Amino acid sequence: MAPKAVLIGPPGSGKSTVGTALAERLDAVLRDTDADVEAAAGKPISEIFIDDGEEHFRALERDAVAAALAEHDGVLALGGGAILAAETQELLAGHTVVYLQVGLAEAVKRVGLNSARPLLVLNPRSQLRKLLEERLPIYERLAVITVATDQRTPDEVVEEIVKELS
Repeated sequence: MAPKAVLIGPPGSGKSTVGTALAERLDAVLRDTDADVEAAAGKPISEIFIDDGEEHFRALERDAVAAALAEHDGVLALGGGAILAAETQELLAGHTVVYLQVGLAEAVKRVGLNSARPLLVLNPRSQLRKLLEERLPIYERLAVITVATDQRTPDEVVEEIVKELS
């Protein structure tokens, strides 16, 4: 069993939105590892960061990704930083990893500057730029399919992914 597609990308790339539309298009179920982490912890990710710290969150995230890759055969959306763990990178080998590429300006528009995302709290634009720079080489290396999302509707992005999957 393996997911039909594993969506990766930074905050604001459209993993949840595109994932929902792609799952519907493929007549599959969307599973989001951020939701799995929240269910396991019994609280939102922002509270996990505050109460337990990023290290604890990342451990929960690694477990959630490993379980989802082993159990889920639909569309899987990973949290933006899930790809930082070496274990996760190894587990993604052989899967259909779809990198949803987004530029900084577009990501800022989508995420907003009043974000409740824990890693973007202090200076969202600066933090997002830093995250993009740090993670870009990993996203690109892991991707089997790369789809640009700037100035495109979710349906246009889904259409390209479906073409690439066939």
